[in-house]
Amino acid sequence: MERQQTQRDWAAWHKEYDDPHSPLSRRLTLVRRRIAEILDAAPAGPVRTVSLCAGQGRDLIGAAAGHPRAADVRARLVELDPENVRAAREAALSLGLPGITAVAADASVTDAYLGAVPADLVLVCGVFGNITDADIRRTVSLLPRLCAPGAHVVWTRNRVPPDPTPDICRWFGEHGFQACWLSPPEAGVYGVGVHRFTGTPLPLEPGVRMFTFVGYDELRDGAPWPS
Repeated sequence: MERQQTQRDWAAWHKEYDDPHSPLSRRLTLVRRRIAEILDAAPAGPVRTVSLCAGQGRDLIGAAAGHPRAADVRARLVELDPENVRAAREAALSLGLPGITAVAADASVTDAYLGAVPADLVLVCGVFGNITDADIRRTVSLLPRLCAPGAHVVWTRNRVPPDPTPDICRWFGEHGFQACWLSPPEAGVYGVGVHRFTGTPLPLEPGVRMFTFVGYDELRDGAPWPS
């Protein structure tokens, strides 16, 4: 995950995924299910994928491992933390997923996606809860530059009040995306959404900053991570 001001240990942060009862683990399960469904329905041929602030790639790697379409996944996981990049590479290799690569780069800048887009699947998981609402809106507005026709975007955002989920869905709609699925509020503090791109893809412009990663704690004035 990209970071500007926060000092969080993002490699250690991933350990919460190992607790099956943690909110992060429950969110991961939902994200993997949505990814698997998208792979199920994808047309024959390669499924080009990019993941923003990919961390250790547990969502895509976990969904692709053992999936009938695993060999078709061609993914670039973009992550700044070198320890997380190393973990993602090792996981993809150990699970026989040579089409999934992890790169150490700044996921907030469009340069990181040159040669990997337009993508059929774009993962924006663990991003929106760590950037300002203005940057969420800006990022959504730039997603048509990452998407192929009919691409799916899977995104997450904690639903701690004030919950911006309705606004996020509206912003997606303003930029050519159709809502496919949204986790209900009672599913827990973490929200998961899926939108399908029905608009016209736009060319990727290099050197464009999509967002600044602030960090949840900074945005919540030092409040603890939701649990």
